[in-house]
Amino acid sequence: MNSRDSEHLIAELSIKENYSLTTEITDADLIIINTCSVREKPVAKLFSELGVFAKYKKDSAKIGVCGCTASHLGKEIIRKAPVVDFVLGARNVSKITQVLHQKHAVEVDTDNDDSSFDFSEYRTNPFRAMVNISMGCDKSCTFCIVPATRGEEISIPSELIVSEIQKAVATGAKEIMLLGQNVNNYGRRFSSESEVKDFTGLLKKISLMDGLERIRFTSPHPLHMDDEFIEEFASNPKICKQIHVPLQSGSTKVLREMKRGYTKEWFINRCELIRRLAPSATISTDIIVGFPNESEEDFKETMSVLDSVRFEQLFSFKYSSRPHTAAAEYDNQIDNDISGERLTRLQSRHTEILDEVMDTQLGSVHEVYFDELKSEGRVSGRSDDGKLVFVKGSEELLGHIVQVKIEKVSRSLLEGIVI
Repeated sequence: MNSRDSEHLIAELSIKENYSLTTEITDADLIIINTCSVREKPVAKLFSELGVFAKYKKDSAKIGVCGCTASHLGKEIIRKAPVVDFVLGARNVSKITQVLHQKHAVEVDTDNDDSSFDFSEYRTNPFRAMVNISMGCDKSCTFCIVPATRGEEISIPSELIVSEIQKAVATGAKEIMLLGQNVNNYGRRFSSESEVKDFTGLLKKISLMDGLERIRFTSPHPLHMDDEFIEEFASNPKICKQIHVPLQSGSTKVLREMKRGYTKEWFINRCELIRRLAPSATISTDIIVGFPNESEEDFKETMSVLDSVRFEQLFSFKYSSRPHTAAAEYDNQIDNDISGERLTRLQSRHTEILDEVMDTQLGSVHEVYFDELKSEGRVSGRSDDGKLVFVKGSEELLGHIVQVKIEKVSRSLLEGIVI
């Protein structure tokens, strides 16, 4: 979502303000840091980065801080770092051309509605497109700062989504990624009339589009994974068989304290249905260890889900206390050493699972959509189930879906030959 926000910023600035991108900081007239605040470390890094930019930028260059950290720190950023010229929150991307010309402007209104704003066109990759279908979040997960930085959930009218995808397809994109904090809660709230009012219906409508070959989305919420949604995911040939199902914890007790809205049993049941209806699908997840009051038994419950589902990809972190969240005030915050030890055990076990999963890929054949030119005469792309695949080749492969036989495997990628 931050990547798509960055594309919107670049588009508005290049088309309406005549800016162009540069890789040299000393050439820049404008430097923008688009921030995340889900964990504490990126927030701390922001001020370190600002110090570097202030040192090397030319005197006339402006610096802007955008995104989620901008939303929750606001004016404090300028107080701590006066070199910053403007602060633009994650819900206010459309205002970039306004704040650009206002010294020390701060726009962080989380009630601002960009859902119908007609952003200029820009994509970092012409062969695939990211498309927002909603913004904000109505959940109240006790560990998560996002509702405080991105505001209440609002869905983008389906006609605008379809129009944006059509533009991307017309300029060469065969794959789109639908974005939202909880994509399968689409239809929660609209600022204007929408023909389609639920996520499964949106998937059906988009899949009818000529020229669009692949549909991905992130992230769905386990609570809203009803049978109809999973059946559409499994049966629709245009929907890539890769799905992110955020677990967070395998303990129903901890899930309750996190206010996730589902149980361990519900989560496993949803994954079992996905495996049964779409056997080739890969499932990835997020896991937090060391949540306040997490016992060793709670952690073992998480490990049992890992062994049961055998996730192909795992994003795992130690709990990070965030402002504006209920869990920051909970008693029994877990010692950092205990959290670190649990994280090591979790990641080690997942590494074993991943090695077993990837070893089965040797000799397999995948349909790969190539979208990126690499060094040393190689091209990369993604299989239908989301695996990163490299082959020897040139730009002639870009934008094409071809069959690849896998000849070498590793934990993070596959290598093969075009057949």
